Amino acid sequence: MDIETPYAFGKKVSDSFDATETKVREELMKEGFGILSEIDVTGKFKEKLGRDFRRYIILGACNPALAWEAFGHEINIGTLLPCNVVVYSDDDGSTAVVVMDPSAALSLIGNPDITELARQVKEKLERVLVRL
Repeated sequence: MDIETPYAFGKKVSDSFDATETKVREELMKEGFGILSEIDVTGKFKEKLGRDFRRYIILGACNPALAWEAFGHEINIGTLLPCNVVVYSDDDGSTAVVVMDPSAALSLIGNPDITELARQVKEKLERVLVRL
């Protein structure tokens, strides 16, 4: 991955924003994720602030089977879900795809069962990125 932070990981691709967004959605579905929410950051900044911003979308991705299991271990886990996946146009002309690191976020809970689920989610998200 060429994008790494303490809370997220991702990569840049040379495909267009539209092609990348479509591919991200397809690859998330292959790993069992659905999109629960979408935030068009570009549109919201324009609407609310009258300001232009690069193309940027936040997809709230959720794997229902793993979420079900997580709720069985930690009822308050909803405060840390879904996994955000962002797609944005970068300054260098590439498109970036960055995902929340579920291991980093869910380690806050301190529950070994949740830690294992987070590892599984992370592996699925890493596979999505590899296929872009």
